Amino acid sequence: MAAATRSRKRDDFYRDRRRRKVCTFCADKTVHIDYKEVNRLRRYLSERAKIEPRRKTGTCAHHQRELSVALKRARHVALLPYAPQHLRP
Repeated sequence: MAAATRSRKRDDFYRDRRRRKVCTFCADKTVHIDYKEVNRLRRYLSERAKIEPRRKTGTCAHHQRELSVALKRARHVALLPYAPQHLRP
């Protein structure tokens, strides 16, 4: 009886856990993140043109650092916006 309730509690605990996100750059075996791939980089910007955090996108720490550098470079060359379209003067 006690073992059945214990296993039920364990099942309830794991039922609420979400599946871990996989880094798309690791899955594609990408060596370098290119700042000129605007369509790919745009996925990692929020609608307010902010860089999305790792917990939301699922990128690993190594690629998140590379991604932020690539996004900043693309912004500097004016391939990506610093501010969202609706907030610009």
